[in-house]
Amino acid sequence: MTSSRDRPGPALSFARASARRDGRAIFLLDALRTTGRLGFAAGLALTAGRMIEAGTLEPAPLAGAFGALLVGGAAGWVAARRAARAEAGVAAAVLSQAEARLCEMPVRDLAGRPRGALVAGIQRHPGALARLVVSHAGARRTMALGPLLAVAAIAPVSWEAAAALILAMPLMIVFFALVGGLIQKRADTREAALGRLAAQFSDRVRALPTILANHGLERETQRLEARIGAYARGTMSVLAVAFLNSGILDFFSSLSIAVLAVFLGLGHLGLLNVPGFDHLALWQSLFILLVAPEYFAPFRRYAELYHAKAEGAAAAEALDWIFAPVAEGRALPDAVDARLAATTGLTWPTTGLVAITGASGTGKTTLLRRLAGVDTGAGAQPVGPPIAGERVSWVSTETDVAAGTLSDALVRGTDAIDRDGLTAVAGTLGLLDDALLPGGLDAPIHSGGENLSGGQRLRIAVARMLLATGPAFCDEPTAKLDADNAERVRRALRLAAASRLVVVATHDAALAALADARIDLAAPQLRPEAVAA
Repeated sequence: MTSSRDRPGPALSFARASARRDGRAIFLLDALRTTGRLGFAAGLALTAGRMIEAGTLEPAPLAGAFGALLVGGAAGWVAARRAARAEAGVAAAVLSQAEARLCEMPVRDLAGRPRGALVAGIQRHPGALARLVVSHAGARRTMALGPLLAVAAIAPVSWEAAAALILAMPLMIVFFALVGGLIQKRADTREAALGRLAAQFSDRVRALPTILANHGLERETQRLEARIGAYARGTMSVLAVAFLNSGILDFFSSLSIAVLAVFLGLGHLGLLNVPGFDHLALWQSLFILLVAPEYFAPFRRYAELYHAKAEGAAAAEALDWIFAPVAEGRALPDAVDARLAATTGLTWPTTGLVAITGASGTGKTTLLRRLAGVDTGAGAQPVGPPIAGERVSWVSTETDVAAGTLSDALVRGTDAIDRDGLTAVAGTLGLLDDALLPGGLDAPIHSGGENLSGGQRLRIAVARMLLATGPAFCDEPTAKLDADNAERVRRALRLAAASRLVVVATHDAALAALADARIDLAAPQLRPEAVAA
């Protein structure tokens, strides 16, 4: 039975397509490199054998040996550079495609993803996937061709020696299969550990003011250290198995070459009469011993990159949700989609407070995003906004806050320039009395608002809404607030609704009770008069 991992997903398929042209060129260069090394072995063996047996130095085979070495070395150098460029190109293509897909993706598809894990994955996964489809794929192709070329070179001299080398192949294949499962399992475990670590770190950075206020820094530091330790142990376990894999392969290849050397030596001494190992010229025995390592070299290279296969497979699986195609015109589950389609017939007022209510999963946030026009990804079906042509305000914990001061954060996206007005609005929402945001309007805000809690972000977003004009759309505006600040926000929304349309998606019964109208997505049927002015 074929597992889901055996079938390439969309991320792996995209990466393979990006690497296909370079892969063919690298394969041809690797074949030329192997051929050159075999030619060097033949010329060197012939030169050394003739020198020992006849005491003469023949320039032709020596020149041929160094010529083959030059060709093989040049091909290897070009192949290595081409592979490095190909990996960089594939990684850049995967990253660019992933960024484009994320920009097109409906916001609701991203809302449930841990932000830290997503950022860490976007930084690491394209490189791991590129190594899988370039370096590891090249090693796999060379492993299929290199041993065949070596056997083909030895067979005319001694087919028995060639057969002895072939007999070692099944053992290596079985060993790769046994070790591969262990490496893959540990790589998956490490990938999951990194995702949890990144998500925890991102969450703790955002909540740092709250952690400091509650004297929880030491406790959270210990938790992060525990996660970092788990990730480090996972990394070492993957590398340990990879090194063990390479070491055992070296042992078997060295043992096989040693056995060949013993048989050939005993044959030259006349102590062993085994067909294919006795009555050989010295240069022939030297040629077999020089070519035998070339038979095992592709296996060794493949073993060195086996962990890249495990990491690349884990990266591809982690990226598949980004690269998966979006069904045309279908962005929502059927039940939610049908409920939201009914809102297109509703009559919307120009002022007033409208509350969208319903249990989790009924589509409150999705409807709000569609009404506000902020969910414009592929497959999104717009149902608004109810007042076209006006700039809207969007309020949520995901409000973007740049580095600067509290004053800068409040006026961003608004036309407010009056400092007295800023002071009044900030005071109304308790931002000037916040012990974790000292300095009033001059309180420093770090890049990305990393020193802000979710509640502070919400209140800054509400303040921007009060300073702006046009309809406002608020996603759970009281969800992360204490009782006092939640009441401040309710009063602010009620005040704003006197002069504009304010639509809120909320579980807050007190806020819903203040609304002029309500859209209950859990109701059996949505009625147009539900939001009539």
